[in-house]
Amino acid sequence: MSASTILVLDTEVKPDYRFLGPEIVRHTPGETEYRAFVPDPEPPALEEYAGVVLSGSTASVYDREAHGEWLDPEFDIIQECIAEEIPLLGVCFGHQAVNAALGGEVVGDTRRATFVGMERTGEAPILDGVDTVVPVLHADVVTELGEGMVPTARTAYNEFFCSRHADAPVWTVQFHPEFTAAVRDEPSDWNPGEHGFDDTNSTRVFANFREQVDGRQ
Repeated sequence: MSASTILVLDTEVKPDYRFLGPEIVRHTPGETEYRAFVPDPEPPALEEYAGVVLSGSTASVYDREAHGEWLDPEFDIIQECIAEEIPLLGVCFGHQAVNAALGGEVVGDTRRATFVGMERTGEAPILDGVDTVVPVLHADVVTELGEGMVPTARTAYNEFFCSRHADAPVWTVQFHPEFTAAVRDEPSDWNPGEHGFDDTNSTRVFANFREQVDGRQ
């Protein structure tokens, strides 16, 4: 394994829905390692990786009774990344998990499977060059950031749409940068509204994350 390898942890609970984790791998430049974390929640040796990406999930981060077996190890990974300053990117559920692991609040909300417009509210290199229209697939939102997290983007319905850690190299996004035209037929409730995939370049998030990872080598 190369010292520049980024670990992609797929936290989807339904095997048939694990089509987005591999898309994160496909859109992340350089060496990556993919792992379905829910069926095998053994914490990885993080010192072997240059960075970590936490994927989305149809689970709810506040449902600890149903998902504690793998959520608790995921929270430990988040805490270790912060303590050891290992670059971490949380995507959708990963965004919620990072904030929840740090004492923030996540609640149920309206199901959204469409494009939304976001507004930058703070410095975040992983959002550099990313268009304001982004694809979302989620039913929960962060309503209170975790300790040490600061907001970096908002939408009309959520003040904490994206965030970063004030000190550690940790960034989170509520949208799905990896959701593209290649997989648009997967979710049965996808409704693009007035926008199309030509209106977004959200996959750039992964190139930006790779730049941040490589910059720390």
